[in-house]
Amino acid sequence: MRPPRLTRLTLPRPWGSAALRTLGPGSVSSLLKVGLDVAYVLLWAILAILILAFVAAVFIPLDNLTVTVDDAAGGRELPLERAILLFAVGSFCAYFGAFALIVGRLRAIFRTLTQGDPFHPENISRLRQIGLILAVVTGGVWLWQIWAARLAPGAMEPQGVGELLTPIFSVLVVFVLAEVFREGARLRREAELTI
Repeated sequence: MRPPRLTRLTLPRPWGSAALRTLGPGSVSSLLKVGLDVAYVLLWAILAILILAFVAAVFIPLDNLTVTVDDAAGGRELPLERAILLFAVGSFCAYFGAFALIVGRLRAIFRTLTQGDPFHPENISRLRQIGLILAVVTGGVWLWQIWAARLAPGAMEPQGVGELLTPIFSVLVVFVLAEVFREGARLRREAELTI
Protein backbone atom coordinates (compact mmCIF):
# COMPACT_ATOMS: atom_id res chain seq x y z
CA MET A 1 0.00 0.00 0.00
CA ARG A 2 1.37 3.39 -1.05
CA PRO A 3 1.30 6.36 1.31
CA PRO A 4 -0.97 9.22 0.26
CA ARG A 5 0.70 11.94 -1.79
CA LEU A 6 1.07 15.35 -0.27
CA THR A 7 -0.05 17.77 -2.93
CA ARG A 8 -0.05 21.01 -0.97
CA LEU A 9 1.37 21.97 2.36
CA THR A 10 -0.68 24.56 4.19
CA LEU A 11 0.81 26.25 7.22
CA PRO A 12 -1.14 28.42 9.62
CA ARG A 13 -0.49 32.13 9.24
CA PRO A 14 0.15 34.05 12.43
CA TRP A 15 -1.64 37.18 11.19
CA GLY A 16 -4.88 35.59 10.14
CA SER A 17 -5.87 34.72 6.62
CA ALA A 18 -4.24 37.70 4.90
CA ALA A 19 -0.65 37.22 3.81
CA LEU A 20 1.87 39.80 4.91
CA ARG A 21 3.13 41.42 1.72
CA THR A 22 6.65 42.76 1.47
CA LEU A 23 6.37 44.59 -1.87
CA GLY A 24 3.82 46.88 -3.42
CA PRO A 25 1.34 49.42 -2.06
CA GLY A 26 0.12 48.72 1.46
CA SER A 27 3.08 46.42 2.18
CA VAL A 28 5.81 46.36 4.78
CA SER A 29 8.09 48.24 2.38
CA SER A 30 5.56 51.09 2.12
CA LEU A 31 5.38 51.28 5.91
CA LEU A 32 9.18 51.40 6.10
CA LYS A 33 9.24 54.12 3.45
CA VAL A 34 6.98 56.26 5.64
CA GLY A 35 9.44 55.78 8.51
CA LEU A 36 12.31 56.75 6.22
CA ASP A 37 10.39 59.85 5.12
CA VAL A 38 10.02 60.94 8.75
CA ALA A 39 13.70 60.22 9.48
CA TYR A 40 14.71 62.17 6.35
CA VAL A 41 12.83 65.29 7.47
CA LEU A 42 14.23 65.00 11.01
CA LEU A 43 17.80 64.60 9.74
CA TRP A 44 17.51 67.69 7.56
CA ALA A 45 16.01 69.65 10.49
CA ILE A 46 18.93 68.59 12.73
CA LEU A 47 21.36 69.47 9.96
CA ALA A 48 19.80 72.94 9.57
CA ILE A 49 20.17 73.56 13.32
CA LEU A 50 23.79 72.39 13.21
CA ILE A 51 24.56 74.67 10.26
CA LEU A 52 23.08 77.61 12.20
CA ALA A 53 25.25 76.61 15.19
CA PHE A 54 28.29 76.50 12.90
CA VAL A 55 27.58 80.00 11.60
CA ALA A 56 26.98 81.23 15.16
CA ALA A 57 30.27 79.65 16.29
CA VAL A 58 32.09 81.90 13.83
CA PHE A 59 30.78 85.04 15.52
CA ILE A 60 30.28 84.26 19.22
CA PRO A 61 33.03 85.51 21.54
CA LEU A 62 35.01 82.72 23.19
CA ASP A 63 36.97 84.81 25.71
CA ASN A 64 37.70 82.90 28.93
CA LEU A 65 35.60 79.87 27.91
CA THR A 66 37.00 76.48 28.82
CA VAL A 67 36.05 72.86 28.31
CA THR A 68 36.39 70.35 31.12
CA VAL A 69 37.81 67.03 30.02
CA ASP A 70 37.40 64.06 32.37
CA ASP A 71 39.90 61.24 32.39
CA ALA A 72 41.01 58.55 34.83
CA ALA A 73 43.26 60.98 36.71
CA GLY A 74 40.49 63.55 37.14
CA GLY A 75 39.18 66.52 35.23
CA ARG A 76 41.19 69.24 33.62
CA GLU A 77 40.20 72.39 31.84
CA LEU A 78 41.27 73.24 28.32
CA PRO A 79 40.71 76.60 26.65
CA LEU A 80 37.94 76.53 24.06
CA GLU A 81 39.47 77.62 20.80
CA ARG A 82 37.42 78.72 17.82
CA ALA A 83 39.11 76.23 15.49
CA ILE A 84 38.24 73.33 17.80
CA LEU A 85 34.64 74.48 18.15
CA LEU A 86 34.24 74.94 14.38
CA PHE A 87 35.83 71.56 13.71
CA ALA A 88 33.54 69.81 16.21
CA VAL A 89 30.32 71.44 14.95
CA GLY A 90 31.45 70.97 11.33
CA SER A 91 32.08 67.29 12.02
CA PHE A 92 28.56 66.87 13.35
CA CYS A 93 27.23 68.69 10.26
CA ALA A 94 29.12 66.31 8.00
CA TYR A 95 27.98 63.26 10.01
CA PHE A 96 24.28 64.14 9.93
CA GLY A 97 24.54 65.34 6.32
CA ALA A 98 26.00 61.99 5.28
CA PHE A 99 23.20 60.10 6.98
CA ALA A 100 20.62 62.40 5.39
CA LEU A 101 22.12 61.42 2.01
CA ILE A 102 21.97 57.72 2.95
CA VAL A 103 18.35 57.97 4.05
CA GLY A 104 17.54 59.85 0.83
CA ARG A 105 18.96 56.97 -1.23
CA LEU A 106 17.09 54.44 0.93
CA ARG A 107 13.85 56.36 0.37
CA ALA A 108 14.35 56.08 -3.38
CA ILE A 109 15.03 52.34 -3.10
CA PHE A 110 11.95 51.80 -0.95
CA ARG A 111 9.88 53.85 -3.42
CA THR A 112 10.71 51.25 -6.09
CA LEU A 113 9.91 48.45 -3.62
CA THR A 114 6.54 50.04 -2.91
CA GLN A 115 5.91 50.17 -6.66
CA GLY A 116 6.70 46.45 -6.84
CA ASP A 117 9.93 46.93 -8.82
CA PRO A 118 12.82 45.87 -6.56
CA PHE A 119 15.34 45.34 -9.36
CA HIS A 120 15.05 48.82 -10.80
CA PRO A 121 18.38 49.66 -12.50
CA GLU A 122 18.81 52.86 -10.44
CA ASN A 123 18.84 50.84 -7.20
CA ILE A 124 22.28 49.50 -8.11
CA SER A 125 23.87 52.95 -8.15
CA ARG A 126 21.89 53.98 -5.06
CA LEU A 127 23.28 51.03 -3.10
CA ARG A 128 26.81 51.77 -4.30
CA GLN A 129 26.41 55.40 -3.22
CA ILE A 130 25.20 54.25 0.21
CA GLY A 131 28.24 51.97 0.52
CA LEU A 132 30.60 54.77 -0.47
CA ILE A 133 29.02 57.23 1.98
CA LEU A 134 29.20 54.63 4.76
CA ALA A 135 32.88 54.03 3.98
CA VAL A 136 33.63 57.78 4.12
CA VAL A 137 31.69 58.16 7.39
CA THR A 138 33.50 55.18 8.93
CA GLY A 139 36.89 56.60 7.94
CA GLY A 140 35.91 60.08 9.10
CA VAL A 141 34.74 58.88 12.52
CA TRP A 142 37.93 56.87 12.92
CA LEU A 143 40.11 59.89 12.09
CA TRP A 144 37.99 62.14 14.33
CA GLN A 145 38.45 59.79 17.29
CA ILE A 146 42.22 59.69 16.74
CA TRP A 147 42.29 63.50 16.69
CA ALA A 148 40.07 63.76 19.80
CA ALA A 149 42.25 61.24 21.66
CA ARG A 150 45.32 63.37 20.95
CA LEU A 151 43.53 66.55 21.96
CA ALA A 152 42.41 65.12 25.31
CA PRO A 153 44.63 62.15 26.22
CA GLY A 154 42.90 59.67 28.48
CA ALA A 155 39.42 61.08 27.92
CA MET A 156 38.79 59.17 24.71
CA GLU A 157 40.57 56.17 23.32
CA PRO A 158 40.94 55.90 19.53
CA GLN A 159 39.21 53.01 17.84
CA GLY A 160 41.30 49.95 17.29
CA VAL A 161 41.27 47.91 14.13
CA GLY A 162 39.01 45.34 15.81
CA GLU A 163 36.33 47.97 16.43
CA LEU A 164 36.34 48.81 12.73
CA LEU A 165 35.33 45.27 11.71
CA THR A 166 31.58 45.85 12.07
CA PRO A 167 31.47 49.08 10.03
CA ILE A 168 33.75 47.60 7.37
CA PHE A 169 31.57 44.47 7.24
CA SER A 170 28.48 46.69 6.82
CA VAL A 171 30.08 48.56 3.92
CA LEU A 172 31.01 45.28 2.22
CA VAL A 173 27.47 43.92 2.70
CA VAL A 174 26.02 47.00 0.98
CA PHE A 175 28.38 46.57 -1.99
CA VAL A 176 27.47 42.85 -2.22
CA LEU A 177 23.77 43.79 -2.16
CA ALA A 178 24.42 46.21 -5.02
CA GLU A 179 25.84 43.32 -7.04
CA VAL A 180 22.85 41.13 -6.15
CA PHE A 181 20.53 43.87 -7.40
CA ARG A 182 22.65 44.23 -10.56
CA GLU A 183 22.30 40.51 -11.24
CA GLY A 184 18.55 40.67 -10.52
CA ALA A 185 18.16 43.57 -12.96
CA ARG A 186 20.13 41.63 -15.61
CA LEU A 187 17.94 38.54 -15.16
CA ARG A 188 14.82 40.66 -15.40
CA ARG A 189 16.04 42.23 -18.66
CA GLU A 190 16.74 38.77 -20.08
CA ALA A 191 13.29 37.57 -19.04
CA GLU A 192 11.67 40.60 -20.69
CA LEU A 193 13.56 39.90 -23.91
CA THR A 194 12.45 36.26 -24.04
CA ILE A 195 8.75 37.06 -23.60
